[in-house]
Amino acid sequence: MKLPFSRRSAFILAGIALASGFVWVLARSGPLAPVRVTVTEVVRADLAPVLFGIGVVEARRSYLVGPTVAGRVRRVAVDVGDAVRVGQLLAEMDPVDLDQRLAATVAAAARAKNAVDTAAAQLADSIARRDVAAANLRRYDDLGGKGFVSSSVIDGKAQELKSAEAQTAGADAALAGARQDLARLNAERDGAQQQRANLRLLAPADGLVTARDAEPGSTVVAGQAVLRLVAGDSLWVKLRLDQHRSAGLQVGLPAEIVLRSRPGQVLAGKVARIEMLSDSVTEERIAQVSFDAPPAEVSVGEMSEITLRLPPVKQALVVPNAALRLRGGKTGVWVEAADRLNFVAVRAGISGADGRVEILEGLKEAEAVIVHSERDLAADSRIKVVPALAGS
Repeated sequence: MKLPFSRRSAFILAGIALASGFVWVLARSGPLAPVRVTVTEVVRADLAPVLFGIGVVEARRSYLVGPTVAGRVRRVAVDVGDAVRVGQLLAEMDPVDLDQRLAATVAAAARAKNAVDTAAAQLADSIARRDVAAANLRRYDDLGGKGFVSSSVIDGKAQELKSAEAQTAGADAALAGARQDLARLNAERDGAQQQRANLRLLAPADGLVTARDAEPGSTVVAGQAVLRLVAGDSLWVKLRLDQHRSAGLQVGLPAEIVLRSRPGQVLAGKVARIEMLSDSVTEERIAQVSFDAPPAEVSVGEMSEITLRLPPVKQALVVPNAALRLRGGKTGVWVEAADRLNFVAVRAGISGADGRVEILEGLKEAEAVIVHSERDLAADSRIKVVPALAGS
């Protein structure tokens, strides 16, 4: 059965309309449609460059307080969070038998002092005997010269002098030995007293107790920390910056520090030190940022966001940072010229707080560059410039 001519024509026209609509849809929103983009011109403007990074609050000066010899903790006088002053007693170790050994060395030193006094008295007696023997020998020599005494008597007196001199030398050596014993025992006594004093763990500086690692009755080895302290006035922030965006980093730059616990408060600071060693794994440079006025009740280890203000750059050639693309290992921008797209490699400089970046090489003023695009671009891409893209 054949359809009437009018109905057949209607079906044909409907098919043509459907095909035309399909082609129109492909041309407008399908893969054949031009890529919608936003465009801006390269301009000159004053740039206020900034560096941004994440930091961790640390203490410039921290102390591990512990004994110099192994022992048992006798008592701990402070707790975490306590403020301590230099020289304050923090903890004390059990002396065990050290007090008895100290008393023994004190008694031995006193006995050695008595031995020195005895040796000194014996030396004085020996010197007196030697002097008397010498005087007698001179007298008998005179009498022998006059013929009143025999030579054997004179020889006896000379022998008495030699014996007295030998006794004097022995007494002098005994005194020297007694003095050496006294010096040794005094040193042992001083060492025992120092060991006894080291059992009292004192604060090396003013600070805050951040950890209590041992309790009374615990046994610790030499060098093991019983308490940990930080100097409250030495807090700073360990800042990490991307190496690619760290140009201009230098000591003394003003910093704005925002702690995670105080998101609405900006704390002033400055770059105090730039570390010589960078992190090769994360490709970051490390700097230390100090507070102009250390905040109260800040916790060590707290995260923070840091903005560094660099000196402003006048009339720099700038484009939006979003315009930069990475293509073939090179950083550049898409430039619209004569209905064509060209990828131009550029050398970027510092970035501003407003999202614009300085262009040092590759672009000229008033050139049109692509900022945002619906999808990745190629040199043969068809584009349509629109005022804005959704979500851009």
